[in-house]
Amino acid sequence: MGVQGRTLGVPLMLTILGFGMIATFLVLIMLKKMSPIAALVLIPALFCVFVGKGAKLGDYVIDGVTSLAPTAAMLMFAIVYFGVMIDVGLFDPVVKGILRFCRADPLRIVVGTALLAAIVSLDGDGSTTFMITVSAMYPLYKRLKMSLVVMTGVAAMANGVMNTLPWGGPTARAATALKLDASDIFVPMIPALAAGLLFVIALAYVLGRRERKRLGVLTLDEVLVEEREAETVLVGAGSGTGRSPAGTGGPGSGTDAELPEEGEAFQGLDPHRETLRPRLYWFNAALTVVLLTAMIMEWLPIPVLFLLGAALALTVNFPQMPAQRARLAAHAENVLNVSGMVFAAAVFTGVLQGTGMVDHMAEWLVGNIPDGMGPHMALVTGVLSIPLTYFMSNDGFYFGILPVLAEAGQAHGVSTVEIARASIVGQPLHMSSPLVPAVYVLVGMARVEFGDHTRFVVKWAALTSLVVLGAGILFGII
Repeated sequence: MGVQGRTLGVPLMLTILGFGMIATFLVLIMLKKMSPIAALVLIPALFCVFVGKGAKLGDYVIDGVTSLAPTAAMLMFAIVYFGVMIDVGLFDPVVKGILRFCRADPLRIVVGTALLAAIVSLDGDGSTTFMITVSAMYPLYKRLKMSLVVMTGVAAMANGVMNTLPWGGPTARAATALKLDASDIFVPMIPALAAGLLFVIALAYVLGRRERKRLGVLTLDEVLVEEREAETVLVGAGSGTGRSPAGTGGPGSGTDAELPEEGEAFQGLDPHRETLRPRLYWFNAALTVVLLTAMIMEWLPIPVLFLLGAALALTVNFPQMPAQRARLAAHAENVLNVSGMVFAAAVFTGVLQGTGMVDHMAEWLVGNIPDGMGPHMALVTGVLSIPLTYFMSNDGFYFGILPVLAEAGQAHGVSTVEIARASIVGQPLHMSSPLVPAVYVLVGMARVEFGDHTRFVVKWAALTSLVVLGAGILFGII
């Protein structure tokens, strides 16, 4: 009896410690008691000692780093590549179109953020989406003093819904794990996913109205005049020249005539920056199309593609070595922040998986499903996918947990394809998981604390996932 008790006690202890480790991490970063990098490293190290496997911490960390090293390499060179493409002006036409729609209305800006993130997400890569969206929208949010967590939250949710594209990852993993055709999973889910995307846009509208109520609505010229007046007062106070406010002085004194014209004011990206390469626009566009096509068609591993793409983009657009060094230095902070977060997350995932905590957590959740829920395993899978894909990697959920759920569903007459469809509804929340490297690109470029982003987005992203699940049930897809 004692041996059996000890045997049963170990899995239970690992389950409790696993949930405790995740809860401790989330509480500390949301209360800003620790930085995300420190929490991702120190908390799992401490719990590894609690489990009694401190001697194996090094092995767990090396395993985690080894598994995430290709992701870190991909992000590093993707940041350089898309940073260069932003520098040379490839995305300026898209940005101008979105900003022309947004003007200086907070409501339009938040909706525009959702639309831009959704459109760019068609390439299937979250990091790319966040780099382009933040580069375009960040100056607008800062200039109008809008909430930056609204920008990161809306972008993450829109990308999460679009992350279910067959080449985005989760759908392909579900198809591989259950030996299904990805199109059989994704195509029938399109109405439910469309409902989720519409909900994100509707939520962006509501959040935008809240921002509009808080800040009011100005025309672009009014905002620019206010900024010029503030600058004039500061200059006058500092120099003692008694310079007139903008719009009241003569030529050369900061009048409205010097302001950018309506529609040019909020480019988000400086339209006169020295790094622009208009003559190479079509080369850069073709290179990006080829790169994304190669990524979708899997001609080469993604890290290799971005490594080659970054090297070629730098060489063609900036043939002089000083210019290349300047571009690399300009993006070094983002590269360091993101790669640092990824390798810190490797400690977290390495300990979770190496100690067996994540497996026992999943087994405990699956084992506590009431027998009466057997005929509703698709619904159960959809509900479980929301927290499990947040606390676990997609690989862990789709290759470790989903087959167990599918087997339980089959025993009660629920088709495997329904289980697979239900398994992707948690992606809107998954994209803000601390185990997703792309989220660190988002919060890093937006200069938002990860804890602030988490506190804001979790409730709305979970609700978005439930909307997708509800729509799937309503339409008879799940």
